[in-house]
Amino acid sequence: MPDRRAPDLSPERGERLVREDYKRDFRERDAQLRGRDSWKLERLQYFEEQGSPSRDALRRGDWEEALRLLEDRRGALLAIGREDEERRSFFHRVRVIETPLTAYLQWELHSLRMRAECGERVRIVPAEKLAGTEEFSPLPEVVILGGRTLYQVLYAETGIPNGAVRYTDPELVDRWENYIKDLYEAGEDVRTYFDREVAHLPPPSTGTE
Repeated sequence: MPDRRAPDLSPERGERLVREDYKRDFRERDAQLRGRDSWKLERLQYFEEQGSPSRDALRRGDWEEALRLLEDRRGALLAIGREDEERRSFFHRVRVIETPLTAYLQWELHSLRMRAECGERVRIVPAEKLAGTEEFSPLPEVVILGGRTLYQVLYAETGIPNGAVRYTDPELVDRWENYIKDLYEAGEDVRTYFDREVAHLPPPSTGTE
């Protein structure tokens, strides 16, 4: 694991974006990327995914339907993977995991394994490995697009998305990109993690979300 602390993220150094502005800004900047990779750090253990039929099925406790609906997205994810290849711009994700897994995380790991099968680069980092850097607070949710734009993604306490803070200072973006890269290099490929820790698990109880 990286032996240095995560860089600071001071809100006053960025620009607050409401959810719709964040989504639009992200799409526009991502569409322009060519030959530059992007990085994401996921730390929270529970999200309320919006507009996901599979996530809705999980809430209802219909595990088989949740997995079937995830599989329905494989074609779209493969198309994204082909586009990333053409642009030579690849998306890397570091997923921090606490155990025992919540129902949400068990579901998300099925999703992340499929994303990896479709071309996304996903690695797992156990939360206990971050004890030194998380002495005072958990790491934030961070996305870096093409080495130029950093978003600290915000969520309400209920896990509902709540926009982002956008940072474009080159030095800050570079420090965070290098930090996430170090986590990625120290992590485990989601597919081997899934095969060992998740594949054998019975359907989760939604009460563990």
